[in-house]
Amino acid sequence: MLTLQLTFPGGRYHATPWGRHVNEADVAWPPEPWRLFRALIATWHRKLDPKQYPRECLVELLSTLAEAPPPNIRLPEDVVQAHTRHYMPAKGDKRTLIFDGFVRIAPDDPIVFQWPEVQLDSDLERLLDTLLEAMSYFGRAESWVQAQRADWSGGFNCLPNVDEVNLETGEVLGEIVRVLAPRSTADYRRLREERLNGIKKPATKLMRSLPESWLDAISLDTADWQAAGWDRPPAARLVAYRRPLETLPAVSKKAPPKPSRRATKAIQPTTARFALYGKPLPRIEDAVRLGEAFRLAALGRAKRLLGGDRIPPELSGHELPQDNRHGHAFWLPDPDPRGEITHMLVHAPGGLSAEALRALTALSTIRYGEGDGLRVMFEGCGPARLFETLSPLAGESRIWRSVTPWLHPWHLKKPEMRTPQALHTALLEQLRKEWHARGENLPQIEDFVELPDADFSGRRLRALHYHRFRRKRGLTQPDTLGRLIEISFTTPVRGPVALGFGCHFGLGLFRPAQT
Repeated sequence: MLTLQLTFPGGRYHATPWGRHVNEADVAWPPEPWRLFRALIATWHRKLDPKQYPRECLVELLSTLAEAPPPNIRLPEDVVQAHTRHYMPAKGDKRTLIFDGFVRIAPDDPIVFQWPEVQLDSDLERLLDTLLEAMSYFGRAESWVQAQRADWSGGFNCLPNVDEVNLETGEVLGEIVRVLAPRSTADYRRLREERLNGIKKPATKLMRSLPESWLDAISLDTADWQAAGWDRPPAARLVAYRRPLETLPAVSKKAPPKPSRRATKAIQPTTARFALYGKPLPRIEDAVRLGEAFRLAALGRAKRLLGGDRIPPELSGHELPQDNRHGHAFWLPDPDPRGEITHMLVHAPGGLSAEALRALTALSTIRYGEGDGLRVMFEGCGPARLFETLSPLAGESRIWRSVTPWLHPWHLKKPEMRTPQALHTALLEQLRKEWHARGENLPQIEDFVELPDADFSGRRLRALHYHRFRRKRGLTQPDTLGRLIEISFTTPVRGPVALGFGCHFGLGLFRPAQT
């Protein structure tokens, strides 16, 4: 039995998964066996004396591992997926935004590879120990590593070629990911013969991508096999691993110290922010469609993680106490100045529980539109003021202006619509009534004025330009037209502010008026 243990003194593991762009900020998890082989080869080339450790010994060591069944892997459980953003210089005065994804990992919490059927002789053990001792990074250069052979008595939570579901009970045991592993020497030899068979004069690019030496094939530069039209290295194969569900959360799974009853409510986060990626991005005119799609995605994730009977009520809006004052989640679009929805805020004034945060941080995609949907990235959570510098929706102001149309939540009576003054008084009463239901100690609404349109970098939108209807069948909608308004309060109010019909899904959304 051969067991390797890798720890990361810097607390980070950087590696882009196979088939993904580096700017997607995703991380290869579990680390691919292919990457381990390449790291050992690179270490031999750069740091070992070939006279003392001949190439033949390296080939024997690696081929022994490649011909055995894929290794069992132990992944640390208390890890967090994160990323940084920075600009890199490009041509001229341009700069390119780079997303650098990584796994935050405890320096003493190891990743473990184990080949249960492998036994090495003393010479190969000495070569492997020297390679592991000399290896300085694993993944990208930022991933400082300490590697060694070790005895591991713990279990393994990432296994090759196993089912993701218990066939007897139907229990979901994990999720399947496909990672690269080296072909055996015999398998690579067969592939090479089949590809070159019958070709009298193979193209130079093809020959370069299929070297005769198995070690050279493992060491092949990416540009060489891509130039020959391969979609992955010829000497590599895909292996299915079952890893634990949601093994890369955006917040730590480790339970924090239990706070006192008095402090619990104060530290409970109320707002989470997500970045959206897709082409094209949704426009603010479709805010309610995106809000409904985002909620459905979050509820689906919560159902999968927690079970259908344990969906957090602050996300679903169901089974809430009678005195609930709109404390459950608002799914609010956060547009850029042009009106493209680049971010989403999930705001629950009553607080987001640990179960709700677990479901939200597990979101990666949402179904929206006719294409592949949208990728989402969790950016953080906390009180609304945490996002004040990032989003005007979380700002503080006395005057708030419509981002999306406000639709009055109750039916108007005929006398209230006879004159403009009577209509204004009736609408103001509805605004005040709904706002008062949010909390008794909130500042009062002084008045409101109607606006002709909303300006998004010169693109002026009227209320009729927006989609103003929910998908829910049988839903009574007192107002189908909506209006853009500006509300003034007696004292400054902290956002987000959303009022009226459909306000939990992006309608009736306001932002501070520019002063």
